[in-house]
Amino acid sequence: MDYLSGWCKSHRRLEGLTAIVTGCNTGIGKETVRDLYLRGARVIMACRDITRANEAKEDIEQTKSTDKRGILVVEKLDLSSLKSVRAFAAKMLAFESKINILVNNAGVMCCAEGKTEDGFETHIGTNHFGHALLTLLLLPRITASAPSRIVFVSSYLHMSFSGGDLDFDNINFEKTPYDPIKAYARSKAANVVYARVLAQKLKESGITDVTTYSLHPGVINTEIGRHFSDTVWNGATWAFRNIIYWFAKSPRCGAQTTIYCAVDDACADQSGLYYCDCAPSTPSKHTQDDGVGEKLWNLTIDSLKLKNYDPFGKVDPPKDLLVE
Repeated sequence: MDYLSGWCKSHRRLEGLTAIVTGCNTGIGKETVRDLYLRGARVIMACRDITRANEAKEDIEQTKSTDKRGILVVEKLDLSSLKSVRAFAAKMLAFESKINILVNNAGVMCCAEGKTEDGFETHIGTNHFGHALLTLLLLPRITASAPSRIVFVSSYLHMSFSGGDLDFDNINFEKTPYDPIKAYARSKAANVVYARVLAQKLKESGITDVTTYSLHPGVINTEIGRHFSDTVWNGATWAFRNIIYWFAKSPRCGAQTTIYCAVDDACADQSGLYYCDCAPSTPSKHTQDDGVGEKLWNLTIDSLKLKNYDPFGKVDPPKDLLVE
């Protein structure tokens, strides 16, 4: 499907810029890192599995290129743990003088029912709350490094038949039977809504040179379907890897919309939009509702205990919000 898909055509160089990409030891995250690295950026590879991240780093560094390359740095980050997020943010604020690009790529899909160590349903806790906290803690540094971009990798499944509408009274599936597809769809809807409401909040705060994006990368042949046989139906993982494979994008192709949102001048003045195949697209009606955005914003701030913190100011978060 690669030849039918959108590709980022920008030749922009990124020397002197710093990017953070979460969940990048494989798949589209790894290909995003490879592209930014070959453009000359300093790229922080924020991964849960340090061993696999270092293996990915070594592989990327062997990529042939005649252009000047950047620098790759592997750091520990587990988005399902707010403690890990705070520790990672503390390290970034201590050692990285600027953060120009943040790609919130890491994610889980169709996991068995479970909770994060902070009590959130696994999908919403990892895919939304973890990235939301990371973004807010780093936002003053991102703003100080402007022009900057924040990219959220979502999915078209936020519009799925299972229902990606956010149920704020049942965000952790405590009132209804657990549905892994619906849980994933809701977490991806949260990514779209959060990118949109964050753009609005930035604008209201007079910050116009930090832009946000959410996107659907396409159906990609990656490891994200590893839980399907356990949670969707028996044999689903095999089907995804061996049948859907023929209709899926390669990881390199799947990373193109992420790369486009992160670097292309064509979308530099756009913020809060949803993209597919390197072009603006229309997300679900639910995610475009301003009331839904405000509810998610308030729920996020309350759940992360950030009421007394101003992410739109010029001051880094206080030490009590970070783990050193």
